[in-house]
Amino acid sequence: MVLIYSDTEKGALELLSKGRELADAAGRKVSVVITGPDAGSRAKRFIEHGADRVILAAPSLEGFKAEEIADVLEGIVKDEKEDVILISSTKNGKELAPRLAAMLDAGCVTDATSIDIDSGKLRVERTVYSGNAVAKEEFASTPAVITVPGKAFDPLPPDPSRTGEVIEAAVQPGGHGSRIIEVKKMVSEGVNVEDAEIIVSCGRGFKSSDDLKMLEELADTLNGVTLGCSRPIAADLKWLSDDHWIGLSGHKVKPKLYVACGISGQIQHVAGMRDSGIIVAINKDPDAPIFNSADYGIVGDLYQVIPKLVEALKARK
Repeated sequence: MVLIYSDTEKGALELLSKGRELADAAGRKVSVVITGPDAGSRAKRFIEHGADRVILAAPSLEGFKAEEIADVLEGIVKDEKEDVILISSTKNGKELAPRLAAMLDAGCVTDATSIDIDSGKLRVERTVYSGNAVAKEEFASTPAVITVPGKAFDPLPPDPSRTGEVIEAAVQPGGHGSRIIEVKKMVSEGVNVEDAEIIVSCGRGFKSSDDLKMLEELADTLNGVTLGCSRPIAADLKWLSDDHWIGLSGHKVKPKLYVACGISGQIQHVAGMRDSGIIVAINKDPDAPIFNSADYGIVGDLYQVIPKLVEALKARK
């Protein structure tokens, strides 16, 4: 019924949560496809998190080439008669999904935030127009290819007692003209805003890069939380690296607490942090759009508010 593929283990575990739900609703099974060498060593983890079957395919594949993975998935879908294919909406997944859909002559929906079966129909929801609207779409036929953004669904807790099948697929990718010449790892500051539980973010309300020390002090007071920023801070002013950039074109985050300091709240930024658990906004403009997304808002000059907030937090400690 449901076939899952992700180029990251974390993504596959998140997809398994929704895949398990869809398969249970239809009384069917959910399978995870793993490619490349040593794939078998990861199979047990997926079974513990809800998979009925783990399909090991193309052990000779190393790295990611969309055309090769598409060949493998096409063969498995046709052999196993899968109805729903869930793919992580990573950069690789976004390249893979439409290619696979075209090969299967199937419908394709990207960045789905809700997936359900209603009256036998597969229905999905996705945000459009930079988060200003929600599109509701229904598949007219199967198979259906769907990409899902990170953190849309939480992984199921592991159950070591679960059992499942581990099978080897005979499918192999065809010959393709493209070659991977070299892979260079992107230089990073080691910041991972996507996994952070608390994020303190800055925007154009800060007058200079030196003033970010004030934000760092707030982060240290909150036990060394992660710094984030809006697009102008990373892309235009270069005060922080792209690792910190949160928004539609940056990172999408889902922390337990998000503190927006001097961020106006344009929809491009809100689209990257709208799923945060609690949102606190600090802005001197009472009409700033960020307050529409905030659970708690402080109207005031951040140069006065943040030091007082740090002082109050230290006093509580």
